[in-house]
Amino acid sequence: MNPLRICLLAAMIAAPAVIAGCGGGPASSTAASTAPSQPSQPSQPSQPSQPSQTASSNLVIGSPASGASVASPFTLAASATSCDGQPVASIGYVLDGGTTYTIANGTSLSVQVAATAGTHTVNVVAYGSNGATCNASATVTVAALPPAPTGSDLTITSPASGASVASPFTLAASATTCDGQPVASIGYALDGGSYTASTGTSISAQITAAAGAHTVSVQANGTGGATCSASAAITVTIPPAVSSSPVPANAISVNNIEALSNWKSNHDPATGATSSGVTAMVSPPAPLNSSSGMARQFNTTFSGSGGEIYYVSFGADTAPMNFFWDGWVYLTGSAGNIANLELDMNQVISNGDTIIYGFQCDGYSGTWDYTENAGTVIDHSAHWLHSNAPCDVRSWTQNAWHHIQISYSRDNSGNVTYHSVWLDGNQSQIDQTVPSEFYLGWGTTLLTNFQIDGLGSGSNTVYLDNLTISRW
Repeated sequence: MNPLRICLLAAMIAAPAVIAGCGGGPASSTAASTAPSQPSQPSQPSQPSQPSQTASSNLVIGSPASGASVASPFTLAASATSCDGQPVASIGYVLDGGTTYTIANGTSLSVQVAATAGTHTVNVVAYGSNGATCNASATVTVAALPPAPTGSDLTITSPASGASVASPFTLAASATTCDGQPVASIGYALDGGSYTASTGTSISAQITAAAGAHTVSVQANGTGGATCSASAAITVTIPPAVSSSPVPANAISVNNIEALSNWKSNHDPATGATSSGVTAMVSPPAPLNSSSGMARQFNTTFSGSGGEIYYVSFGADTAPMNFFWDGWVYLTGSAGNIANLELDMNQVISNGDTIIYGFQCDGYSGTWDYTENAGTVIDHSAHWLHSNAPCDVRSWTQNAWHHIQISYSRDNSGNVTYHSVWLDGNQSQIDQTVPSEFYLGWGTTLLTNFQIDGLGSGSNTVYLDNLTISRW
């Protein structure tokens, strides 16, 4: 568990007095007597964007062997337990000298790698627990795709190519002959991934995919080794909101918060070396069906796993006890270097204290996290706790929209209950109650922040649309 410390946002609030502080040491912090700087996000371990060769490691690429000829996609398997005398904490890989490594926690890695026909170099790096890096590489030749087979009755009956479908959708296909051979099995893959095979001459499967364009490939395997393929290009439409919304009819909802003009940003010094960010309303790569055609773009540049906080005040209301955060996030191809995605809300209540509703997708632990105040209201100590609900933003489908909804509430004693989170319509129960009241000296406000923590050094682009926060 990462003993993390949440930074408490200090927004520019048009109130008579905003004299809060945020931060302090890792165990506790006290309110400052002057206006606070923007709060910071808990520190995360940084990982270098490019590995350096070290002298001592048992890093081994088990597959493919260097010099091998492979088909695409091929399986990359590597393992290491020691790097320059340090235990290995994670292993990553990149193809052909790219700058963004795909990283997996632990001492082994097994992934499917897609590549075009030709010669490629796979670089693998092991990260030691104290910062050492060790690498190995393998050169492979990806064979050209075979010519399209003839003499097959392989048919994808559902979905039709060009169709718009909801997720999950039903894939149905059948074939009895392939290049003159009886069909022994049929398999399918989504977007060039690994095949899932089924014995027999037909297949019917439920496939889950994020909103956006996808290609479903089906392959029939003949008894004598022949292979025949077919594919369908489809568009997965935006799934509906949760079937039984917890928002009552009398709730107050603020819509299109992403379009407010008073968004601000600053580097979170607790997360890493540097970060800088620019945000604006632009036309996104794939506008939402219900959108005006514009979304808020966040461009972040970082080093040393730095994080950038983007935040906005959207009202002032001390009375509500229940909240529902509902928004859409679009990940580009740069999502592989995002460590954490943080979605917080702060509420100043009638006694002047601040309730912190801190929530994030933690790419280090692979869980949804929430915050608590482990100290007192005055001598507060905020840090992250891991839930049992899985989440890793780097595993989400890229170049696609994702629907995120979060339900939480508070009581009159300063405790927050995190109820549930939905990702693309799939609900995960949190059901955890923790103290989360802080004296910060803020003026009355409702404030939300959207924080992007980098992984290593680089840049990323994320979009936010249709953000609605309801309260009652």
